Amino acid sequence: MAGPPPPPTDDQRRPPKRVETVPGTPFGVVHLDVAPVTSGLAIGALVAGIASALVSLLVICFGVAFVDEGGAWASGAFAVLGVLTGVAAVVIGLLGQRQIRRPVAPPAVRFTGRGLAVAGISCGVAGAVLSLLGLGLALLLALA
Repeated sequence: MAGPPPPPTDDQRRPPKRVETVPGTPFGVVHLDVAPVTSGLAIGALVAGIASALVSLLVICFGVAFVDEGGAWASGAFAVLGVLTGVAAVVIGLLGQRQIRRPVAPPAVRFTGRGLAVAGISCGVAGAVLSLLGLGLALLLALA
């Protein structure tokens, strides 16, 4: 079993936000400042949005490069994946924004990462739209 954790370094120490004395005792209550945390939902939205955009490139590549070898089928399969990951990025990004916006009492953890959530939503929408456009292009080329 590991021993107790090491004490924090000088860089990790945060000064107390306020100290209240307990009447009738030599003791006090220390209220510490809690550092903000980047929202995991916002990070997940960005990852899913980037994945959706990358999958949409596969949709376009398979639809254009393999027109005669059934590229529309492969393009359609990847389009489903691209749209699903795009929708997931939008939903997770909106949940992340909601988590970041939520007001909390001072001792609770504050979340940051609004820009990550917005970027995830944007990439998710772009990936889903590009997947559908790539599928349309693949079907158009296959039928022509």
